[in-house]
Amino acid sequence: MSEPPVKPVLQKPPGYKDPNSPAGQRRFRPPPRKPVLPPSFHPKKRKTSYGRACCCCFCIFFLIFLLLILICGAVFYLWFDPKLPGFHIQSFRISRFNVTKRPDGTYLDARTTTRLEVKNPNGKMTYYYGDTEVEISFGEGGYETELGTTTVPAFTMLEKNTRSLRVETKASNKLVVDEVGNKLRARYRSKSLPVNVEARTKVGVGVAGLKIGMVGVTVKCDGMSKKQLDGGDMPKCVINMLKW
Repeated sequence: MSEPPVKPVLQKPPGYKDPNSPAGQRRFRPPPRKPVLPPSFHPKKRKTSYGRACCCCFCIFFLIFLLLILICGAVFYLWFDPKLPGFHIQSFRISRFNVTKRPDGTYLDARTTTRLEVKNPNGKMTYYYGDTEVEISFGEGGYETELGTTTVPAFTMLEKNTRSLRVETKASNKLVVDEVGNKLRARYRSKSLPVNVEARTKVGVGVAGLKIGMVGVTVKCDGMSKKQLDGGDMPKCVINMLKW
């Protein structure tokens, strides 16, 4: 029996490497990683100068506007020479004053007449007054007692003008604490009774035919005694702007 023919062994070409051989197997290497740098090493993007330019323009415009306001205010002050209105107590009269003790308490019965003088010292400005509430009270501290409030209708004060406001108040059978009634009666008899006048109103200014705003004003004439008023004194009142 004959043997099968032997297959010829193929010769490997020069430079051939067997992939199954250990020398032919290559280890897989991942691609190199980029080093992670801290945020301080990252290049910063340049910001546009648009926002900075807008901010500078706004600041310049605001400074110019503020400068114009200051210049206009200085010109207004030098030209018109504005002065606050003046308030004085021209006269104060108590036509009736009785403190009566009854079994059910102590009662006050009083009637007063006040003349409040208002002056406009300006030569180029007009004052406009709204309705004025005038409140009269006796005493001070813990025994101050209100007599009543009278409303004076709105009026206008022209340049270099003076006006007298007549205010009448009364308290009929007003119940007071016994101690307060005794103090009021004693101070009235000694002519040392403190008299307080408070006026609340709104004032507007007229300049060159233009009417400018209305501002709340409180006028206080406190600490006046009946003896001073009977002697002809005209205490000057204190003006508080923007305060009620």
